[in-house]
Amino acid sequence: MSGNEVCYERERWDILKAKREKAKFFMEKLTKQGIPSIVYGSIARGDVREKSDVDIFIPQLLPSFRIELALDGVEIVERRIVQATPSYAIKGEIVIDEETTVSFPLVKMRDREMDFYRFGGCIGYEEVIRNKRVPGVDKRLMLIFPTEKGHVEVSIHEVHPSVVAKILGVSIDIVLERIRVLERRREVGRTGIYLCERLSSGDSFESALREIALRDPAVRRRLGD
Repeated sequence: MSGNEVCYERERWDILKAKREKAKFFMEKLTKQGIPSIVYGSIARGDVREKSDVDIFIPQLLPSFRIELALDGVEIVERRIVQATPSYAIKGEIVIDEETTVSFPLVKMRDREMDFYRFGGCIGYEEVIRNKRVPGVDKRLMLIFPTEKGHVEVSIHEVHPSVVAKILGVSIDIVLERIRVLERRREVGRTGIYLCERLSSGDSFESALREIALRDPAVRRRLGD
């Protein structure tokens, strides 16, 4: 499998180090309270840019108060409930700053929904400490393979979906789905998400979700799965 080799300048390695240190800071807080987390996307692959987000996800269904207690003392910009589509997992998001978000499921995750994170590349706290980098697919639909000098990138269209699935440890279905979604996004741009509701300071994620479910049949159905 041939591809384009990208060698990083020192500045890019420095950006990766800084963003991983930031991810590690928050992941360590969660780990100390027995809460597992992953960081996903370019931070996990290594192909970061100055504007790359630090996206942390907690892959277990836990009471939200445990997560908020673990982040006690951290200045929060916003807390919100989001759902990409009416059938997709409902998540809570704690926005720490313009580039850093901690998200977590408010319903039981399906295996296919977890594959979303593996598709883009994801690593846990111990892997962040070990400076591990993993393959994943970026928004350009380029399959990124980390190397000592940077990375090698190959268009996902040059690799059979079954091979991509095997490399990333995901189902073929998620490979085909993400190709379809990202290609459409390139054609028409982002089309928004189904649900994005900001919480007031006194609301818990669970109580706010119950209120939403009272008026939204799609949310009720997802809660009932």
